[in-house]
Amino acid sequence: MTTQSVPRFDGNRAFNYLLKQTSFGPRNPNSKGHRECLEFLTNELRRHADEVRLQEFTHTGYENEKLHLTNIVAVFNPRSSSRVLLCAHWDTRPRADHEENKTRRNEPILGANDGASGVAVLLEIASLLNNQPPAIGVDIVLFDGEDYGFEGDHERYLLGSRFFAKNKPIDYIPRFGILLDMVGDKFLEIPKERHSLKFAPDILDLVWGKASTLGFTQFLDEVGEEVIDDHLPLNEIGIKTIDVIDFNYPDPTHRYWHTHQDIPEHCSAESLEAVGTVVTHVVYTQTP
Repeated sequence: MTTQSVPRFDGNRAFNYLLKQTSFGPRNPNSKGHRECLEFLTNELRRHADEVRLQEFTHTGYENEKLHLTNIVAVFNPRSSSRVLLCAHWDTRPRADHEENKTRRNEPILGANDGASGVAVLLEIASLLNNQPPAIGVDIVLFDGEDYGFEGDHERYLLGSRFFAKNKPIDYIPRFGILLDMVGDKFLEIPKERHSLKFAPDILDLVWGKASTLGFTQFLDEVGEEVIDDHLPLNEIGIKTIDVIDFNYPDPTHRYWHTHQDIPEHCSAESLEAVGTVVTHVVYTQTP
């Protein structure tokens, strides 16, 4: 059996995808940036994938308004029964809860890291999957509505992944899933997220082992905190999924998370390349 070569993941191209998303401004539900970015992401994935499906749904917002939400599902090698799920959320937060300037806390954030970074990595992987199809099938899912809820209102988070999980075809059972969230931090340090360790320790070992072999020290051999994220609805329906996330952005004492400092200048192509390279190697070393 011949070993499939692994294509090179280009962090600069991924960073350009990050910049393209942020060029639309905030991408919170019902905003102009949200509509424009949806069109861009859909068209970009249609260039690369065998199939692209839109999961459109609505949710009643805090002001009793109807939020128009869309998950984007891109399918590569649809005939393969051996499949891997790669996912990220593409929406951005409609408020800046942790902004130091209290007068700006009700303004939507740009979400360069928390929103654009995971998507940027997956768009670059999509181009690789198109140029050099892997031995297995891959599904890239971009979830909407992950970051809508007020802090503490957990039922208003993870709207897209909950919808995806509830409407999953009964025969769709990928081997595992990898969620990418907040992977663009210039000072990237990714511990093992605690829920992932509980639900999918073997997948954590697979990904962290690949990172170690490739020499990426951004993947820390230590356990981090529990993060409420899009991997939870997937694990609840039996899709073993890990969350690759650097929640301390950039560090525990000084954080850009949910502030107006979540901008491209605080992200780097090098960080995207580290994560993208590891995930690419995981995908291309899978056998049917």
